[in-house]
Amino acid sequence: MSDGILLLQQEEWRLIDQSGFNPQFHALQSFAIDDTLCMSVGSGYSPPTARAWVHSKTVVLGIQDTKLPALHEGLNFLDEHNYQWIVRNSGGLAVALDEGVLNISLIFPDTDRGIDINRGYDSMWDLIKIMFQDFNQIIEAREIIGSYCPGSYDLSIGGKKFAGISQRRIRKGVAVQIYLCVSGSGQERAELVRDFYRHAKYDQPSKFAFPDVRPEVMASLSELLNVDLSIQDVMLRFLHALKGLSGKLFASQLQGDELEWFNGYYDRMIERNQRIFPD
Repeated sequence: MSDGILLLQQEEWRLIDQSGFNPQFHALQSFAIDDTLCMSVGSGYSPPTARAWVHSKTVVLGIQDTKLPALHEGLNFLDEHNYQWIVRNSGGLAVALDEGVLNISLIFPDTDRGIDINRGYDSMWDLIKIMFQDFNQIIEAREIIGSYCPGSYDLSIGGKKFAGISQRRIRKGVAVQIYLCVSGSGQERAELVRDFYRHAKYDQPSKFAFPDVRPEVMASLSELLNVDLSIQDVMLRFLHALKGLSGKLFASQLQGDELEWFNGYYDRMIERNQRIFPD
């Protein structure tokens, strides 16, 4: 049994389900919630927690993206296409979210033995493989050149990326986060990110490297599996997999001290974005 699956086999999992589409639910709140849960799980206030979340049309930028030579031209392009944009508090590069993209966060305590980076990534990769094992498709974890936000744990089928995994570690908590392109066109999302980078002059001299996005290397799970998947379909698979890996699964929301911690982390997210975009 892999280390990733062993990590998933917790005595109990707390579930926070924010997968229902709510246009008022802002991405700044999501990243503040995950930081709150890192604090809560890392301190032992909460058991390991899984969170599922969906946002309306938003491009989530990495810190490195703020160094683009013509960033504001890129942001104007996103505004014209009715996309919100924020800068997240973790690494990576631009990612496109919409109501066809399911985000999942797994928050673990960083125990005495420690959760090394690869083990955290493997846990999410193993979870996704379990969720879609009935399709008898090989889900690979390797960098897909030409994808947006490329990384060594890009998840792909047949060389086409449908998901990317990231991690954030604070306060003895580890948040392993994934975006899953469930439905719609993965290529169209990639075209949007490609055009954002073109408007922002990604290819001009800079000490930072930005991806040369090739939309044909990205797709949604619905396209790759040739089946009409919804967010609700994938949520059922997620819940079934998690229930099979733990002794107990219970639903919850932020509560008690977490509400105060959330306010602090949310203020930090707002301040970070106002500092980067003072206009």
